[in-house]
Amino acid sequence: MSGQHPLRALHDSINARLVPTLGGAERETIKQEIIALFRNVESQIADLTALKEEVKTLVDRWKQLPKSSAEATQAPQFTGEKPVVHADHIGASTFIEKGWSRLSLGDHAGAEDALTKALELSPNDPQSEALLGWAQMLQEKYDDALLNFQKVLMKQPANALARINVGYICLKKRIFGEAIEHLSKAIRLDNDRKATLYAHFYLGLVYLEREMFEDAMNFFRKTLALGPNLIEAYYELGRANWFNGDREAARAAWRDGFAANKFNPWGKRCAEMLTLVEQGGEPSRAA
Repeated sequence: MSGQHPLRALHDSINARLVPTLGGAERETIKQEIIALFRNVESQIADLTALKEEVKTLVDRWKQLPKSSAEATQAPQFTGEKPVVHADHIGASTFIEKGWSRLSLGDHAGAEDALTKALELSPNDPQSEALLGWAQMLQEKYDDALLNFQKVLMKQPANALARINVGYICLKKRIFGEAIEHLSKAIRLDNDRKATLYAHFYLGLVYLEREMFEDAMNFFRKTLALGPNLIEAYYELGRANWFNGDREAARAAWRDGFAANKFNPWGKRCAEMLTLVEQGGEPSRAA
């Protein structure tokens, strides 16, 4: 078979020689070959396990690199804690852990594959459905993600992270009434700091899209009070001020956003917007 691993080829070679007519001397030779193969496999497993951990550190370092403005995204950043799963005879837990690991590494398609398999083995598991929703949402498969998060909320109405993800998806699909309903519920629940922060931010975006600028500014200010490092809130606060007719307040928001973190992609966008308006340009109405 093309591309076969050398150790697999050695295994198959030994296996082909294990016949009932095997002589005594050959039996001993094959025994030693099997022992050597087993030790070789164990050694490579240990090396690959260590390498796997080192690859994770590469991913962490990659995540720390400054993003370009083009790479900036307003989707919630996946920071879910490692799931607590219990070994099971059908193997679903293995695929849940694999899905979580791939999500953490940014391999959203690989996570979707693993979590789909987990749900085939153990249907209606809310943990798998929530993680699968994340994987699909971060690939912009909004309809599929929405279905999974709605399943989660039917079982866990107080799951604030699932609720803000539904709110975000409804925002992207321009279903503003549902977005407001879910995001407002997440704020009332107030049982997850990250969910509360993003609920305020996304409500600001909803009202900005609806050209309700005073409401939008109010939510962006609350966002920054809760999470000053969410630099995109400065950017959007500037846009809301600008479209509301207060151009100096808009410039102040963009200056503050750039000053807060000039290496952040949204900090860079704030600087780019300042340059644009100082040259007589206008912010785009599109997000």
